[in-house]
Amino acid sequence: MNTADLGLPEEEGREALPQKDGGGRRVGVPSTALFTDQYELTMLQAALAAGTAERRSVFEVFTRRLPEGRRYGVVAGTGRVLDAVENFRFDEDVLGFLRERGIVDEPTLEWLASYRFGGDIWGYPEGEAYFPGSPVLRVEGSFAECVLLETVILSILNHDSAIAAAASRMASAAGDRPLIEMGARRTHELAAVAASRAAYIGGFTTTSDLAAGFRYGIPTVGTSAHAFTLLHDHERDAFRAQVDSLGRGTTLLVDTYDVAEAVRTAVEVAGTGLGAVRIDSGDLLLVAHRVRQQLDELGATGTKIVVTSDLDEYAIASLAAAPVDAYGVGTQLVTGSGHPTCSMVYKLVARAESADPKAPLEPVAKKSTGGKTSIGGRKWAARRLDEQGVAEAEVIGVGPVPGELADQQLLVQLVKGGQVLSREPLDVVRDRHAAARARLPLSATQLSRGEPVLPTEYV
Repeated sequence: MNTADLGLPEEEGREALPQKDGGGRRVGVPSTALFTDQYELTMLQAALAAGTAERRSVFEVFTRRLPEGRRYGVVAGTGRVLDAVENFRFDEDVLGFLRERGIVDEPTLEWLASYRFGGDIWGYPEGEAYFPGSPVLRVEGSFAECVLLETVILSILNHDSAIAAAASRMASAAGDRPLIEMGARRTHELAAVAASRAAYIGGFTTTSDLAAGFRYGIPTVGTSAHAFTLLHDHERDAFRAQVDSLGRGTTLLVDTYDVAEAVRTAVEVAGTGLGAVRIDSGDLLLVAHRVRQQLDELGATGTKIVVTSDLDEYAIASLAAAPVDAYGVGTQLVTGSGHPTCSMVYKLVARAESADPKAPLEPVAKKSTGGKTSIGGRKWAARRLDEQGVAEAEVIGVGPVPGELADQQLLVQLVKGGQVLSREPLDVVRDRHAAARARLPLSATQLSRGEPVLPTEYV
């Protein structure tokens, strides 16, 4: 990695926009129709037979609680949700699979063959913070077209929001020091790409995953692992080969054998203009101080220090006083730093009295015990600010929005009549999250366990 890679290039994180084919599907993106649970299709079949499938319905995505100890959540994955909805198509192969397994009957298969989501979707802007009860996504249309989207929407939002929340906490702990996402080897290959995107939203600056760089325009970095040093007869030979190939601005890995000897050799090979050294083991606080002192004594005062080795937000915070210039994070990031899901749910909150398009909506809600109750009705959400512009409450309601909250509403329309209204570059989403986090009370960035930093008020 060159030292320039520790920051961001002028054009970063641009969302790729594949072309569409004649059927409206984005080219290069496979059908998402089977990213679903079977009961969604069997519910559809029964509703079609009962004549209730076309009732207008409103579904909302929310979580009843944040992961234990977390102060705020981060909405991430919205852009991927829009892709998934656009590509939710039942082609011949998919229909053939459903027919062969006898999952649904022929009338339902005929209905699925022409499925296109034609409703509306509203949601919190991607990168925004959320709290318990926040309606982070609202899906409106017929019951039939909305119910099919439950699993794919939840699988994306639960995963990406968990990763983004962990990334945000790590970014807060890192301060101005860059963060490198390097967790591809610690998760599913497709989850790795989504995790890299979510980490970038949360505040990471680069990724080691080339698929994420290709798909989303995230800046990529990478130089060498211990295997490269072990390949050569001597550490000096490995360093010379890397510098000859990648230049003096590269990052040399110095903890394969003896760190002090490696640092001395690295400067002898690359000169005092060596870009950086990476430390991947040991007492990082102690080793970083020793390496910094040694580099300075050797005249390599501009050489950066990058640390890796199973870092999480707590380890990063513990290194705040260390002479470290960048952090590489893998396992803890892609697993949500102990919380790999946000426990979001997709619930029906309103439905029409009949299939008549003009029939009024009625609030509906689950009323069971055990902490799984829901609040019915099509909701709005706003974040009330104090006189200094700092958020003080998440306000959620059904019906008219109070005048004093009219300019602080959170939901924006994402899809209208089945058409995606816009897509945002990742750098816009990333900047939005940084701004949203800055508007929260200072205690939001504390790593100590606590309750959500904002109360949720229902009106």
